[in-house]
Formats: sequence, structure tokens, C-alpha cells
Amino acid sequence: MINSQPHVISVSNQKGGVGKTTTAINLGTSLAAVGKKVLLVDLDPQGNASTGLGIEVKERKNTTYDVILGTKALSETIKETKVPGLHIAPSNTDLSSADIDLSQDRKRVLRLKESLTGDFFNSLDYVLIDCPPALNILTVNAFVASTSVLVPLQTEFFALEGLSQLILTIQEVRKNLNKNLKIHGIVLTMYDRRNKHAQSVEDDVRENLGELVFDTVVPRNVRLSEASSYALPAVIYDQKCSGALAYQKLAAELLKRQEKIN
Repeated sequence: MINSQPHVISVSNQKGGVGKTTTAINLGTSLAAVGKKVLLVDLDPQGNASTGLGIEVKERKNTTYDVILGTKALSETIKETKVPGLHIAPSNTDLSSADIDLSQDRKRVLRLKESLTGDFFNSLDYVLIDCPPALNILTVNAFVASTSVLVPLQTEFFALEGLSQLILTIQEVRKNLNKNLKIHGIVLTMYDRRNKHAQSVEDDVRENLGELVFDTVVPRNVRLSEASSYALPAVIYDQKCSGALAYQKLAAELLKRQEKIN
């Protein structure tokens, strides 16, 4: 794909434990597997995306915290992963103080956007930002820097309740800071087809949000969590497991959907 600017996608949900980081890692890997050049920006203080791609804490000398503070260029943080074509800008727990550190900075919501420049950035096809499970200054930075937002949504009773606040935040950012921001789509995660409740939630989400919801559904799959303990994407750990196959299918659907967004 030849493009002047890569597609920057925030992977976001303010609720934790919904498969956000798993989605960022495996979607990034699946895009890289079909020849796309991908950068995963770990903007979560927990650093799970960094760990899940094999970047040990001791290797994270320069991180996205330094980028947000403006003390390092994004290019100075980037590391190769075990996945050809997939790079990562790692994070660490220092990011948890970003709200306080930037409280007096008038350009605090532009820090990440202003870092997305240079030859390496322009050589990319996709930038995936793994957002923290909160609607804070880091998430706003991600939205301001992004072209779209991908929302992993667990198929549980309160799924839609938290989603409404996220959509309101996206609308606020679009109104005041990034008029081009779009919702790339909502992907249902941790889905158990044997569970009637999960089916009911899926029906409810699709009825309310229509075409925003991806056709692809990511199942609840033990191999997805096993893979992270080996610091590997599930798409590499066991590419034929149901979770890995779902993320490969999601990547294909995302690429098709990209044409509509453009």
C-alpha cells in the first residue's frame, strides 16, 4: 500500500479486561502477516502489549512516557519484535503519572500527535495505539493523533453501558480537537456461543449499533491467554486456534472497511 500517511487506529475501551491489548497485538500481527508495516504504540501504563511482544522491562530505556513528556522522539523508543514487519514503542509504569505531569502543559493533548512524524512514521501502513483502560489524558492524546478508533467490546451484561461514555468522548474530541476522527468499528470479544446471554448481548449490540459492529467475533479461547505467557501473539503461538483465526479474519475485514472510511 502506498500512502503519504499511515492509518492511525486507537484500540480503546475504558473498561479493563475486554481483550483490548490482545486485540492490538494480534491484529497488528495479522496485518504484518499480509505484508503491512505496522507500529504498535503501547500507551497503557501496565505495559502488557510490550510484555506480550517480548520486550522485557529492562529493555525499555526509552518509552512512550518520554514521548508524551516531549523528552524523546518516538523514533528513539521503537523496537523490533519477533514478528517481521511489526515494531513497538513500549511503555512502563511511569505513564501512570502522565495526567499530573502534563496538568500545566497547554499542549498536553497534542503530545502524541506531534511525535508522529519522520521517515519511519511515513513508511508505515498502520499505527495501532493500545490505549489505557481509562478516559484520561493518554486516551485523549491517542484520539487526537488517530484517524479512527477500534473498540473491543466484551459480550457481557454491562457492555453497552460503558460504551456510551466512550462514544461521547470520541464525539467531543471530534468536535474540538480532531474533526477527522471516526469510529473504525466495534469488535465483540470473549464470545461464548454456548452462552445464551452472550448471544443476547450480541443481538442487542448489533441492533443498537448496526454496521459499526464487525461481522467477525472473537471467541473466548484459552490459547489467547496462553500465548501472552510465552510473550507471543496467539497468531504465532497457535495460528490455527479459534482466537488466532478470528483475528486473521478481523484483519481482513478491517482492510476492507478501511476503503469505506477513506
